Formats: sequence, C-alpha cells, structure tokens
Amino acid sequence: MAAEPAQFRVEAAGHVDLAERPTAVRPLYTSTKDYKKQLKKRTKRLSALQRLHYASDHWSLLVIFQGMDAAGKDGAIRHVMSGVNPQGCQVFSFKQPTDQELGHDFLWRTSRCLPERGRIGIFNRSYYEDVLIARVHPEILHGHGLPDELIDEQTIWEQRYDSIADLEKHLHRNGTQIVKIFLHLSKDEQAKRFRARIDAPDKNWKFSLADIHERSFWDTYMNVYGDCLSATSSEHAPWYIVPADDKHNARLIISQIMLDTLASLKMAYPQTTDERHQELESFRSQL
Repeated sequence: MAAEPAQFRVEAAGHVDLAERPTAVRPLYTSTKDYKKQLKKRTKRLSALQRLHYASDHWSLLVIFQGMDAAGKDGAIRHVMSGVNPQGCQVFSFKQPTDQELGHDFLWRTSRCLPERGRIGIFNRSYYEDVLIARVHPEILHGHGLPDELIDEQTIWEQRYDSIADLEKHLHRNGTQIVKIFLHLSKDEQAKRFRARIDAPDKNWKFSLADIHERSFWDTYMNVYGDCLSATSSEHAPWYIVPADDKHNARLIISQIMLDTLASLKMAYPQTTDERHQELESFRSQL
C-alpha cells in the first residue's frame, strides 16, 4: 500500500476542524516486519535524494514538526531520518525561550537555525509555539517584554500569522522549501503513552506534572491548532495533518511526504565539463 500525502495536506485558505480529522487510518503495512521493510526502503531512497540535494546545492529544505506531548515527534525524526548523512541534516529542538531569546522578536531564535542551501533543517517545535502555547496561556505572551500597547489579544494572533506567512513566503522566494507536519494524536492515545512512560524506568524522565496540567487544556489546544493550520498552510509551505495514533503508520506517511517533496525539487548533480574530465584523468596518473 502506498501513502498518498495529498489526502493529509491542508489546502491553502482551507478550514481545519481537528475534530473532523482522523487520528488513525488504515495501516499502510501488514506486519511489523513489513513496516520495517517499507521504512528501510524509504530511508534508502531518502538518503539518495539527500545526497542529490546536497550536491545540487540550490534548495534548502525546512521540515517543521508540531504536535501535542507524546505525539511522536522525536521518534518520527529519529526513524525517518535514520539513513540521512548527518553532514547534510540539522535538527533543532525549541523549548522554553531563554532570556536572550525573549529580548528579540518571536521569529529570531528560529531564524538563526534556518538551513543553508543543500541542507535539510528539521525543527522539533518551532516559531509556531508562539501562536499555540502562548495563545492557550496568554500570561506567557505578557512575559515576553512587549510594550503593552502592542498586546491586543483580539488582533495579535492574526498579526503573528501574517508575520509567519511573510517569513515563509520570503524563504520560499530565496530557495527554501518548507514542509510542516502536525502529528494528530487522540487524547486517549496520549494517556496510553503517558502511562507507558510511567511504567518504563528509562522513560520516567520524559513525564512530569506539567504534562498532566496541559492535558486539561486539550480542547483549547485543538481549537488553537485548527486556527493556526487554517491560517498558515500555503501552496509553498503546506501543513500536513498526519494521523499519529499508530506510530509506524505515521512514520511511513511522513517518509512519503519527505520523498515527494524532495523529488519535486529541480535537482541535478553538477555537470562535469571536458576540462574537468581531463583534469580528473591527470589525477589518475598520480595515484
């Protein structure tokens, strides 16, 4: 079975109601063995495309992962990108802003980490946190040092959506292809994964009281995510809502999105001129 990324894509100017979006779909694999075989095949293909991407050196690729706690962002990045040469890939995780970061506009800390041409940049959470968690918890916004006259909760979120859209449009115009993945997890599945973290000593560190606290805002988060995905999915920087209750399935879907995105870029290995061929042949005699 082949994944069809288009069915998970949020069309530009489309309305997103996450209550109507599935958190689980029919599996793309028949067994764990089949899943591993498929993923290995895709990571091998992704590795080949990444080498071409690196050698072509015209485009950069930015992949953004967002989702609720325990949605599987870390695992998806680790498994899907397992075959990629680290030299051509950079992963950044964005957590609570530092004092230095709070002294700048909300896009500053991520802008410093954007991938250069030929590289794949992966953001585990991103500038979208500032229209998600900051909207659910407005006190965070008031702690960012903005002048009071610039904090109008009736308008600031639309303004930030505009800032994000302008940034992503600017990046695309300058050779950065952007793909945004929202891992859509159900509340019941999150509880199951949290219990697994409690039961596994080597995963206890990943669970805290704050996780329980954030669950109480689940419905609010779903509404805020829906607004964000609706406002910021575009033709050049699309959102994909990937059902995340089945980790294996989610990874296969994400890998296909990555493959299709890289394959859509106009990439080619640098051509070797006649002069270069002659130079290479002269090297041969020196070996």
